[in-house]
Amino acid sequence: MALNAAHDPEIRDALVNNAHRAIKYGSQSFSAASQLFENDTRERAWLLYAWCRRCDDIADNQVLGGVLGDQSDLNARLALIRRLTGLAFEGKPTGDPAFDSLGVVAQECGLTQAMAEDVIAGFALDAEDWRPRTEQDMMRYCYHVAGAVGVMMAVIMGVDPEDTDTLDRACDLGLAFQLSNIARDIVEDDAVGRCYLPTMWLVEQDIEPGQHTKPHHREELAEMTARLVELVEKHEAAARVGAARLPFRSRWAVLCAARIYGAIGRKVRARRTEAWNSRTYVPRWEKALYGVRAFLSAVINREKHPDGPITWGIKDFRPDAA
Repeated sequence: MALNAAHDPEIRDALVNNAHRAIKYGSQSFSAASQLFENDTRERAWLLYAWCRRCDDIADNQVLGGVLGDQSDLNARLALIRRLTGLAFEGKPTGDPAFDSLGVVAQECGLTQAMAEDVIAGFALDAEDWRPRTEQDMMRYCYHVAGAVGVMMAVIMGVDPEDTDTLDRACDLGLAFQLSNIARDIVEDDAVGRCYLPTMWLVEQDIEPGQHTKPHHREELAEMTARLVELVEKHEAAARVGAARLPFRSRWAVLCAARIYGAIGRKVRARRTEAWNSRTYVPRWEKALYGVRAFLSAVINREKHPDGPITWGIKDFRPDAA
């Protein structure tokens, strides 16, 4: 039986409302930025977010990003994600509103199962207790958990799936987001046994395995964080150039989100060794200020390309996309 949510206003509205609740609870920054979209784009962004949030929860065996559950049966959990995602792309009911939401937005915008599989690969890395050895490994992780989502978001905003350069700029935004998250959450991640800093970076700083968050290594941690934020700023600037090709409201939303997440990374860098004594965040008044600045930037629409080449792009993580 086909899922007709895209053509049944009541079913679609229920899915949108469920997705809205998910994003309000799961990401205040994304929720705030999404308000700048036109209505159709905003609802589709919520629908995509609901699927991402639900996949993450299944992969980590948690509820709305809460405490991690039993991490056994990883393969069964990933198989469930792939089975429900497959049903969604076939337009069939999944029994789960978040996956039905993906089916709706895929039908409306032309998202592909290959795009979704790139995101699922990131959940698999997390669930496998994976560790990056090199910077490229770290960036590959960032691509799967955030850059690939940026690609799907770009298609939702009307970018042609064949426009690889603009999709790369959308990927840049996701990379910048995730790098900021890594910088902010180093100690929180360590508390649950995860580390997204490349092993080679730790070796260069002469840090013993598993000791990078100890007080006597805070100076080295601050140096590595500054290195992360350099990457954030390069990819953030590249994303802003890509945003110039979007419709005005989408451009405004992307520029606002880029400013907010870039600010997180810069605040962590500025706090140096104190950065992990309390959670770094952007207060509401500051988000509002970034919204105003993003509006002006969206009107002027003359973003400057970052200096030097952009090191990492989709082709580095999915060669067949080149």
